[in-house]
Amino acid sequence: MAEQDEEWSSNANEAIQISFVQPGADSPKALSTFHPQFTYSIFGDEERIFGYQGLNIKLRFAAHDLYPHVSVSSDAKFKTVGDTKATDVLAILKEHLPPYAFEKSSTFKTRIQEGASASTFTPPGKLIESYTSRGRNFEIWCGELTDPAVRLLLERMQIFISFFIEGGTPLDLDDQEWTLARWRVFFVYEKLAPPPSPTTSAYSIVGYSTSYRFLTYQPTLPSPKSQPTLASPKSEPFTFPPPPLPISSFPSRARISQFLILPPHQSHSHGTHLYAAMIHIFLADPACTEITVEDPNEAFDDLRDYCDHARLLANGTLAQIKLRTNLDPKATAKRIGVRVPSAKLLDKPLLRSLRLKNKLAPRQFDRLVELHLLSQIPAHNRQAGTARLTQRAKATDEGDRAYYYWRLLVKQRIYKKNKDVLMQLDRAERIDKVEEALGEQGGDYERLLRGMEGKSEGNGELGVRRERGKRKVVDEDEDADEDEDVEDNREAKRTRTDEG
Repeated sequence: MAEQDEEWSSNANEAIQISFVQPGADSPKALSTFHPQFTYSIFGDEERIFGYQGLNIKLRFAAHDLYPHVSVSSDAKFKTVGDTKATDVLAILKEHLPPYAFEKSSTFKTRIQEGASASTFTPPGKLIESYTSRGRNFEIWCGELTDPAVRLLLERMQIFISFFIEGGTPLDLDDQEWTLARWRVFFVYEKLAPPPSPTTSAYSIVGYSTSYRFLTYQPTLPSPKSQPTLASPKSEPFTFPPPPLPISSFPSRARISQFLILPPHQSHSHGTHLYAAMIHIFLADPACTEITVEDPNEAFDDLRDYCDHARLLANGTLAQIKLRTNLDPKATAKRIGVRVPSAKLLDKPLLRSLRLKNKLAPRQFDRLVELHLLSQIPAHNRQAGTARLTQRAKATDEGDRAYYYWRLLVKQRIYKKNKDVLMQLDRAERIDKVEEALGEQGGDYERLLRGMEGKSEGNGELGVRRERGKRKVVDEDEDADEDEDVEDNREAKRTRTDEG
């Protein structure tokens, strides 16, 4: 039976061919063809399809408006034996594609070859940025899900979430109007000028992203000194019910939800352009108080770190952040009860104001500050590790002192974020775990710095990829509020987080 299963089993990722097409000489011409990265949410954890030999699932999209079509063919199909039968591929795909994706191939061909609407198509929403990459022209458009054209285009793209975003969940496009108004969709298109033919659209899809307005409560209590004086009541007209307030007027976090550059266009800096365009929109929105990301993967973490670091470098934010290294060594003496003096190492009020100005979440801003401070320490001091830190705060070399204090800051953050978990361990194991997390975090920062150096040398993309898992010990909440000091004196007597 196992041999039979293998004989009639197909790899779903290999069987599915995704193509973006435009009108050709006689039939639709594929601009690009590629395979999905994941199919487990559609065909099961094994990503296998039973009942076919030579299975070929063609999933074609019009390159401009993503009008879909699916066709299934095979060399042989398993004949039903009792309850064992071939997987109904079309029935499964109907749960993930609109009904018109299953029309006849001839109808799809006619629509692509002779469709009059393609030549006048423009992406839905508003054009927010144009840029050039490798001699080709691209545009980024932004719209809300309350726009039927935006909703239609996203409906056709929903299956890409399952194909390329691990753990991604398609949006509910039939939700209430006020909920749809919270969503913004950003589309990246390539634009050809002039179009290849009179019936061909100038636009072809490159990628997209979605963001969600996460409403926040912002108390605005005036101080007693600023209480207004009572005045005579004024007679003003009153209407009931009062006019509704748009969702966009409420204070909110902008939460990036889905972010995808399609495989044919990856490693061409489109993700950098899209992310930067989104950040520009969020920063210009007076109702947006903070920019967060929903469950980012490692690749997006890298993109985000690079883009945010470049932005803070360009707007002068990082230039204002300095690590003080001339502290009294007694402030960090290795004895029980002495806390990490982060308030003396960094200007905390300044950091808070810079974070709020740049609308960064505390977790992300902390990472950028640590990355920047590490980059200011000479490479030979960093590469020596702890070998040069035997004198700790008493070291005569300023680079050694800076690296020592930098390690203290990162250890403090790691401890604060993981205090509940770490306190379940004995003292020696706590110290080891924090030290291990520090080593992983430092190694990750060094990798990012090498990648940024490669980018600055003209490589166009981050040049160094992550080799191992991220932040195994560090468990951080994207939306967490700023933390206070790591511990009170009682806790300091039980756990030390300075250099061991």
